[in-house]
Amino acid sequence: MNVPHLLIDNPDSRPVVLVVDDAPSSLGVLCETLESSGYIVLVACDGDTALRCLTLTTPDIILMDAVMPGMSGFDACRHIKSDLATKHIPLIFMTGLSDTSHVLEGFACGGVDYVVKPVCAPEVLARLHTHLGNARVARFALDAIDMSGLGVVMLNQQGAISWCSPCARQLLMQFGIKQDALALPQSWWDDGSNMVLVASIAEPAGDSLLVRNMGSAGMDEIMLLLELSSNRMLPTGRLASAALTPRETEVLSWLAKGKTNRDIGDILQLSPRTVSKHLEHIFEKLGVETRSAAVAMASAQDNAGARLTSGKWLP
Repeated sequence: MNVPHLLIDNPDSRPVVLVVDDAPSSLGVLCETLESSGYIVLVACDGDTALRCLTLTTPDIILMDAVMPGMSGFDACRHIKSDLATKHIPLIFMTGLSDTSHVLEGFACGGVDYVVKPVCAPEVLARLHTHLGNARVARFALDAIDMSGLGVVMLNQQGAISWCSPCARQLLMQFGIKQDALALPQSWWDDGSNMVLVASIAEPAGDSLLVRNMGSAGMDEIMLLLELSSNRMLPTGRLASAALTPRETEVLSWLAKGKTNRDIGDILQLSPRTVSKHLEHIFEKLGVETRSAAVAMASAQDNAGARLTSGKWLP
């Protein structure tokens, strides 16, 4: 059965699928269906061969047998997902194991879907189409970030880099952090804040790397925005450029410490009305509308200031 593939409108850009199975002859019908539907089909007979194949070419999607002699499909998937060069490739398991534990293991090691053997070719084509489409949309978004020249880093919940833009890669290398680092400094991403400045690390040459935690950017991922700035311009951000008066700075400082308007008035010997007026001016200058937003900005700037004196990576 020839199932049309809506993504294929140019024969020169046909999607490549890597089929990994220790008995590829049993998948003859599936491979023929894939080829007749516009796919370029590559075949590997075991996990080791599949990994060697991935050093030579990058398929658009992978169909992986879960149970094979030697390296299992689950272990091969873990290797693929641990490599920044291949972890973006969607992987669908083919398995005769339909027990919940095996299904969960497939998802836990990085698979996006599974089909039960003996496979049904039209079902496999439908699943390939869906996941390939999703992967291409994601790649388009990442390519747009690349072209924009933004220093964007995506982290998992342990702080390990899952993807970074070319600009971010260059900045990390400039400040002595390799892209394959096990984890970035925890202070960059695990402070529970998605507001502004998270870290600033001074370089002897006079530049600093500003790291902004942009918060959650999808399932179990965190986005960081990296930016190079001259130390002469530090500290940066809206708080630094807001031109607060000394009194407004005092009010904001006590606000960040959790004090109420009445508390601040008692401490600074101001009437509650005067404190409220100062807060109105502070919110306007900072471009925020709520007390919590102003507090978050002040707290982030305080955290950054504590780091400006260090020229080393912070734990």
